[in-house]
Amino acid sequence: MSDLRKMGGLAALIQAATFVIGFGFFATNSTENFSPAQYLAYLAENHVILQILNLILYVVFGVFLVVLSLALHDRLKALAPAMIQVATVFGLIWAGLLIGSGMVSNKSIDVVVNLYETDPAQADLVWLTLAPVQKGLGGEDEIVGGLWVLLVSWAALRGGGLPKALNYLGAVIGVSGILTVIPALDILAVVFGLGLIVWFIAVGIVMLRTNPRAVA
Repeated sequence: MSDLRKMGGLAALIQAATFVIGFGFFATNSTENFSPAQYLAYLAENHVILQILNLILYVVFGVFLVVLSLALHDRLKALAPAMIQVATVFGLIWAGLLIGSGMVSNKSIDVVVNLYETDPAQADLVWLTLAPVQKGLGGEDEIVGGLWVLLVSWAALRGGGLPKALNYLGAVIGVSGILTVIPALDILAVVFGLGLIVWFIAVGIVMLRTNPRAVA
C-alpha cells in the first residue's frame, strides 16, 4: 500500500496548490462590492477564466481529495480503525459535493452568459437562482470538510500515524470549518482555507517521507 500513500502525499500537495491558486485569484480579483449588473458583466467578460478556475478549485481538488482520503484511511486503519472509517466517509462525501459544485457552477455560467447577450434581466434572475445551489453544494459552509479534517486529526491523535502538532492544527482547522455553519462566524472560512494550505502541505510531506508506525 506504499504506492497509495505516496499518491496521497502528492494529492495533498496538489490540493494545497489549488488553494493557493484560489486565494491568489480572489485576492486580486475581488467582486465583493459589485452590483448584480456589474457582476454579470464581469461574468460575461471573464467566463472562460472563471470556468477553468472552477475546474481547478472544485473538480481537480475533489478528485485528489478522494485519493488523499483513501490514502489516509490506509495509513491510519490499523491504528484507529473505527474513527478513520467515519472520517473517510465524510472525505468522500466532501469530494462528491465539491465536484458537483464545480460542474453546476460551470453549467450555470454557460447558461447565464448565453442569456446575458439577449436578456440581461433574465440572466440576472437565473444567476440568482443557481448561484445559491453551487454555494450550498461546495461553497460557504465548510461543515463537511471541517468534519473530515477534525475526524482524521482525532483518529491520528488516538492511534498515532501523524505528528501530534499536525493533529492539533487539524483539530483547530476542522472546528473552524464546522463553525462556518453559523452565519455570524462565516469569517472562519478564511481561517479554514488558509489553515488547510499549511495542513495539506504538512500532510503531503509526512505521507511521502514517513512510515505511520514510526510516527506512532
